[in-house]
Amino acid sequence: MSGGTQSTVWVVDDDAAVRRSLKRLLGASGYAVETFASAKELLEAPAPAGPACLVLDVRMPGMTGPQLFDRMAESGLAMAVVFLTGYGDVPTGVRAMKGGAVDFLLKPVDGDALLRAVGIAVARDAARLAHAVEQEEIRGRLRALSPRERQVLADVVRGLPNKLTAADLGISEKTVKVHRHRIMAKTGVGSLAELVRLVDASRP
Repeated sequence: MSGGTQSTVWVVDDDAAVRRSLKRLLGASGYAVETFASAKELLEAPAPAGPACLVLDVRMPGMTGPQLFDRMAESGLAMAVVFLTGYGDVPTGVRAMKGGAVDFLLKPVDGDALLRAVGIAVARDAARLAHAVEQEEIRGRLRALSPRERQVLADVVRGLPNKLTAADLGISEKTVKVHRHRIMAKTGVGSLAELVRLVDASRP
């Protein structure tokens, strides 16, 4: 499992027998498994702390799998999804894949195929979490800059030379150079190109 943390798989299916079967299969493969009988139950649960994915039935009473998928995307609950369906619903499958689902598997699902899809989904979520941690660390470095240093940084990222930055901010070129030096020191970068990449990496 990623980084020594046990990965979680959420299973949402209105069929109790399917939930039990998938919990045994996934649990035997080392995943922490939580099962839900409806989309409503899942939406009331706290989000997993580590890498996770969702194994989601397409057709359920109340809110369907695709509707839950859309709701999660709207609410910012980013989680990789593997859809399961007992029907060969091709348009739904195409829409799900375009929407970012990892896979769309037909029931009765092949265990190996499901484990492969879940492995991909969990790896994708682990990468998303790692990226979020990296972004927050970068933003922390940028937050350490003073308001004036942020203004200078904005001009640096725009590619303005010191002379134009000085004119833009109404300060001397020497002062701009001092600010640039401090910016490099506070952000821990060694070059202008690295600084630009750092700012780009901080953006959503």
